[in-house]
Amino acid sequence: MSSDTTQHAPDAARQEPPRGFFAGRSELVLALLVAGVGAYLTIGVVTMDVPPGARPPGPQFFPVLIAIASFVLAALLAVQTFRHPEPASAPAAAPAGSAPRYRTHSDWKSLSMVLVAFLAFCLLLEPVGWILSAALMFWAISYALGSRRRYFDPALALVFSSFIQVAFSAGLGLALPSGILEGMF
Repeated sequence: MSSDTTQHAPDAARQEPPRGFFAGRSELVLALLVAGVGAYLTIGVVTMDVPPGARPPGPQFFPVLIAIASFVLAALLAVQTFRHPEPASAPAAAPAGSAPRYRTHSDWKSLSMVLVAFLAFCLLLEPVGWILSAALMFWAISYALGSRRRYFDPALALVFSSFIQVAFSAGLGLALPSGILEGMF
């Protein structure tokens, strides 16, 4: 009787790859999240109070562009996922005593660095101002994603955040927080 259970033990340990319509289509969750961002922006644009004297293109222009881009991206992700689902396969065999190796993994260190950079941006925006806090966030995100150029990355982040400041103030007539740089320019 014990030899009978021993023969079935490896079969029980081996798992069948998942089957069904949604097997290999977990990217649909990302498509739904992107569509949710587009819906949130659409609701924000529709309910936005626009002053009667707002100059074109107005404060609704960029949110509308981002909402449209979100819906297009969500649709493209969904179509890609439906047309080419990830193949359902069992993890590769691992040596005895070690964890199985998967084809992809989550980079929690980079994700946490990006989240900390965004949190720091949110906390520093008012006291420090847009230019410096956004430059810090852009540099930290580029560092988290693997860029290690010591002088180029911070300089590019500062130029990019300054360009956004000028675009918002000159192009849209919106003032981003100046912080400690107020009155210098």
